[in-house]
Amino acid sequence: MDEENKNGTDTVSESSPIVGHIREKFQQSETSRLYDERRWLKAYRNYRGLYGPEMAFRANEKSRVFVKITKTKVLAAFGQIIEVLFSAGKFPLGISPTPVPEDIAEYAHLKQQKQQAPEQPQDPYGFKGDGREIPPGATADMLMKNLAQEYENVGFDEGPANVGEPQIEPAAIGAKNLEKLIHDQLEESEAITTLRHVFFEMCLLGTGILKGPFSFDKEYHSFEEQEDTSIYIKKIKSVPKIEAVSCWNFYADPNATNISDCDYAIQRHSLNRQQFSDLRKMPFFNEEIIDHCLEEGPNYQVRGYESSLYNRETVETIYKNRYEVLEYWGIIDKDLAKQCGIESDKSVISVNAWICGNKVLRMVENPFTPTRIPFMVCPYELNPYQFFGIGVPENMEDSQQIMNGHARMAIDNLALSGNLVFDIDETQLAPGQDMKIFPGKIFRRQSGQPGTSINAIKFPNSTQENMMMFDRFRQLADEATGIPSYSHGTTGVQSTTRTAAGMSMLMGAAALSIKTVIKNIDDYLIKPLGDSFFHWNMQFNADMPHIKGDLEIKARGTSSLMQKEVRSQRLMTFMQTAANPALAPFVRWHTCLKEIAKALDIDPDQLINDPEKAAIYAQIMGMANGNQANTAAVGEQDPMATIGKVPEGASVTDPTGNGGGNIGIGNVPMPGEAGFASPNTKPSNNKQTQ
Repeated sequence: MDEENKNGTDTVSESSPIVGHIREKFQQSETSRLYDERRWLKAYRNYRGLYGPEMAFRANEKSRVFVKITKTKVLAAFGQIIEVLFSAGKFPLGISPTPVPEDIAEYAHLKQQKQQAPEQPQDPYGFKGDGREIPPGATADMLMKNLAQEYENVGFDEGPANVGEPQIEPAAIGAKNLEKLIHDQLEESEAITTLRHVFFEMCLLGTGILKGPFSFDKEYHSFEEQEDTSIYIKKIKSVPKIEAVSCWNFYADPNATNISDCDYAIQRHSLNRQQFSDLRKMPFFNEEIIDHCLEEGPNYQVRGYESSLYNRETVETIYKNRYEVLEYWGIIDKDLAKQCGIESDKSVISVNAWICGNKVLRMVENPFTPTRIPFMVCPYELNPYQFFGIGVPENMEDSQQIMNGHARMAIDNLALSGNLVFDIDETQLAPGQDMKIFPGKIFRRQSGQPGTSINAIKFPNSTQENMMMFDRFRQLADEATGIPSYSHGTTGVQSTTRTAAGMSMLMGAAALSIKTVIKNIDDYLIKPLGDSFFHWNMQFNADMPHIKGDLEIKARGTSSLMQKEVRSQRLMTFMQTAANPALAPFVRWHTCLKEIAKALDIDPDQLINDPEKAAIYAQIMGMANGNQANTAAVGEQDPMATIGKVPEGASVTDPTGNGGGNIGIGNVPMPGEAGFASPNTKPSNNKQTQ
């Protein structure tokens, strides 16, 4: 499971005191969350369109319809979260150096070279072998590499450079390297897929739970060329991995309101025989105890909520041959730890223990540095003074019930109003007649006036009133959840907002409603996840000094709420304003270009140079421009320089510029004629030279 390298023991077995401690904590957590389980069951039933056992129908109700508006709202909220966080194709996590980085330079500049003798005037072309000539076909990239090698040989000194000189930012480089590494690790661990499960349960039940990262041995497939043949080589690399944990299987400290306040947390596992047997392969698991549990057979106990989630037959089929394993993360007393074989000078010790029945499968000291419980708990909406949050179904629970009631009444009314009810006076009919009515039916009447024995009654249609109330409470559901119907494609938008600008304003307002949710994800999930990956790399990637530094984790989910079009327009407006010569020195143009690229869904690292590379490019371009100037000075004709220019000495007969002029090529003065002047002749104030 992970790289645990701290104190552990494989001697803890049956009747260990840690078993009683964990069982007691589990019972406390299970009892305290019964209210939350009832909330989750209601939310699940509203999502699935199921009536609970507490639902009582009127005796005259026939319809059992359930309009699943809750499902639409949950999926809409889930879709908005995914769109905001992952639409750019990049994980919303960034790393930057602290404002005043420690143990690493913020700026570095080139070391001063030794002063050399002043160069003698040289021919602008240079000479072969002087090292200044530009080879044919040379590009800026080639020259930059050469300069970079030269700079590397020179070295850097700490501190900012003078104006116009290249400099680097070691702290920013370390942050960038670590950010790329963590993004690669998240990609390898399929973090986006895992987070989709977390976000869905967060929208549905009100809380999403993520676990990790733990070390995972991943296989890499490669081929090496040996003696004209390719040999397959399987490489094993330890990488961090995360996993989603369902709220149904998570039991927290009942005295805590968030995961940072928890003294302990327990995850309940439901394992089949093969999964339970595979625990032997994980570090510090007691194989003898596992074999003993396999001999005793399954011990899974079905909880009440599981019978509600599945039908009875399904529950018996799923959990008949399963093992219940409790995974404990939390603190224990020093004396209890000593009884379990863990020696420590601390008064309380953070441990990780796995138990099955009354047996301890694994017992080790918490391997993480700094010590932490490896769970991240994110609420959709904060529930004041409670651990678990509030989801979309709970916010619209009353509206869903009332919409269902009016929908049932409308259908029952349609069944009455859409059919005729007959009033029959049997005293006027012949005895013994069948009362069934069908086309061509004949009733024998023996008394009374025609048309008085059988009368058709039509009930009034109140469907319109019921559906008006349905729509009204649907609007209340929009307000309760903050997810308007038009945001998930429902029609009915008023004509005043059918324009593109009107819809853009509405969608912008809808995005604001989910801003609080995205902020919760940033604070309770993305940032703790980034911190955990940061600490994992600092602890287990000590051989990678290029990622070290005084760094801080930044969650970027909230910044993605602003529409990219609006953001890019604002950035362009800012750059136009900052183009003022008086304001230009105060603007970080490199950062502006990067932000514009991000707003356009373009990777800035692929298109924009770093400031130090830009300085090198500028130096190269200056050298190239200088060579072109020297070339023109010695009289070489630049064919591009004459484009659009009037040759010297040509006459223009149409000063209006309307196209009637004639540049007289055949009237150019010859040598010796009036008006002729050599290239080196200075103007003579229109006087003829004798």
